[in-house]
Amino acid sequence: MNLLLQTTHSNLQAQIAVTGSKSETNRLLLLKALFPAITLANTSNSDDSEVMEKALIGKEEIVDIHHAGTAMRFLTAFFAVNEGREVVLTGSQRMTERPIKVLVEALEQLGAKITYENEVGYPPIRIKGQKITASKVNIPANVSSQYISALMLVAPKLENGIEINLVGEITSVPYIKMTLALLNDLDVKTSFEGNVIKVYPKATVEPKEMTVESDWSSASYFFSLVALSDTASVTISSYKETSLQGDSALVEIYKQMGVDSRFENNALTLTKDINFKPETLNLELNNTPDIAQTIVVTCLGLGVGCHLTGLHTLKIKETDRLEALRIELTKLGANISVTNDSLTLVASNTINPNIKIATYNDHRMAMAFAPLALKVPIIIENAEVVSKSYPDFWEDLKSLGFNSTELTV
Repeated sequence: MNLLLQTTHSNLQAQIAVTGSKSETNRLLLLKALFPAITLANTSNSDDSEVMEKALIGKEEIVDIHHAGTAMRFLTAFFAVNEGREVVLTGSQRMTERPIKVLVEALEQLGAKITYENEVGYPPIRIKGQKITASKVNIPANVSSQYISALMLVAPKLENGIEINLVGEITSVPYIKMTLALLNDLDVKTSFEGNVIKVYPKATVEPKEMTVESDWSSASYFFSLVALSDTASVTISSYKETSLQGDSALVEIYKQMGVDSRFENNALTLTKDINFKPETLNLELNNTPDIAQTIVVTCLGLGVGCHLTGLHTLKIKETDRLEALRIELTKLGANISVTNDSLTLVASNTINPNIKIATYNDHRMAMAFAPLALKVPIIIENAEVVSKSYPDFWEDLKSLGFNSTELTV
């Protein structure tokens, strides 16, 4: 499905309920599988969370998680410690190109039995669940935090817990802290000192309902829409001022792009600062790489330059996001350059209209570029890809006055 997006006005007014955080939901789904006394509220309705839940409750030998990278990492650890269970964990063509070796090697240090079905270092992988008694593991600190969180999440059910030594400079600390906070909510004892994380064993937990906060990565598109509007007052829910999600850094980042934020009654209202004067943006996004696409597209729409660093993990996401951004922004007329971990956009007031944006099976490519329809008509290819994290996205855009026309070619 290709969508032509356009709008006749740029004065945005709406109240929108955003689905629960995919990051929190997938962590809690795994914890619920380990501790059935937990109940969950406001879980994500994303494809990723649906395949994660299906895999955790299913009994099949072949577990296909499609494009869900989080599920691949978390389930690798889950099945590795599920004594007596044997599965082949696989996914989409792109998933077979995304590395898993660092996590497999860490689990093997603990005694896990994992083999590669095809290419060494990549899915599909065959996992023979073991009783794990070893507890000490070394893992590079600059890898995706999902590898580290995967180990932490299964640790309470290990006989001796786990002690993770992070080797080098740590990436995505907020996501590690999110995992720790959710474990602490269940009274699992943890510590994180220097480069060492400890999670202690816990046989059972008390019955408890855990409510998932709405997804901050999904909120990023509304920050972008407000920044690119003439005037706006958009309220999104449910959000807390003190969040476990690293992408809540959006509040401070988008203040630099003319968006004011106000929290009230578990909702967040975004308004446009009409006196805002844009300047070149320099940001280090080591802790929040998932919002890089949204930020650079916002800068293009505002006619400002940006230099974004700390983006090395974007190379192994749903697509090589840095290269995808370079290709698609260039089609729009942007002067952009990328390295293995950075992106530089030169300020320009020119945006080519009616450009087809390829999405590369990446939900964030589709949603990050959509706000540009406030400036020029834009075509989003394979628009249905948003279901990976935010199935209601196009309907929510309509509530803001956007027109979307499905194209046959």
